[in-house]
Amino acid sequence: MTADITPQELKERLEKGETLFVLDVREVHEFEEDNLKGKLIPLGELPSRLSEIEQWKEKELIVHCRSGARSATAKKYLESQGFTQVRNLLEGILGYRKV
Repeated sequence: MTADITPQELKERLEKGETLFVLDVREVHEFEEDNLKGKLIPLGELPSRLSEIEQWKEKELIVHCRSGARSATAKKYLESQGFTQVRNLLEGILGYRKV
């Protein structure tokens, strides 16, 4: 199990210009309101859309939602499907916007 990522660490890495794969598991209206320019796959659609992120199975994948709860569920699911480096953004986008 890969360690989760703090809002501070994510912000620093994005500011350095690192290319990161960020998966947003919120709903469309939440994504339209505010996003980290990641890929949107709402949590409920994740099982049927796994093929869209298959290339990230063995690479670092940062998953986030509003507060960290849905993304924690997504992390567990992705790990059960063989994804090896899933990191949940602690506190979600709410925490990220505070740093």
